[in-house]
Amino acid sequence: MNELQSAVDTFPFWKAILWCFYPMSILILLELFASSFNDDDDQDGGKMIPVYQGSYN
Repeated sequence: MNELQSAVDTFPFWKAILWCFYPMSILILLELFASSFNDDDDQDGGKMIPVYQGSYN
């Protein structure tokens, strides 16, 4: 048990906090990388405009 206590005492607090943010920063970077390949080229910002609108007359 003394070995565990000495390991905890030698590991800095700021490194423990940083290890919480590593996975989130990797996920954010992957999302930014993936969004750069977005092939959204419509004119209306993603609104669906039906091509074949039926006439109800």
